[in-house]
Amino acid sequence: MADPQNPNAGTPQNLPPPHPSKIPSEIRNGGANTNAKADFSGQKVHYPNSPDTANPDPATLREQWRFAIRQYSRWYSHAWGTAILAGLSFFALGWIIKGSNPLPSITKDDSSSAPSSPNDANEARR
Repeated sequence: MADPQNPNAGTPQNLPPPHPSKIPSEIRNGGANTNAKADFSGQKVHYPNSPDTANPDPATLREQWRFAIRQYSRWYSHAWGTAILAGLSFFALGWIIKGSNPLPSITKDDSSSAPSSPNDANEARR
């Protein structure tokens, strides 16, 4: 059944045939030209992966956008997971090397806290 929004949906579009990619001689030969006169020919460089001549239809763009969001979400979650795993690994390694808690802020020992009397504070400053 024909699509009423697009009467030419069943017929192929008149697109020009793809041009064979022309690779610059520097890339093809593996180095720059030694001939000074041939260094710049004034011709436009044709890249093998040229951009599209027209924007794709909205359904294709929507699909590509959803795929990109899924990929970014996956990479983002992997990055966070890797960071958390690395942090826990370094904490465990510090615990193994030190033999106790490697973070001095998480201690049960209050003997290293501030002195309780002003005399002790004066003696600690000396």
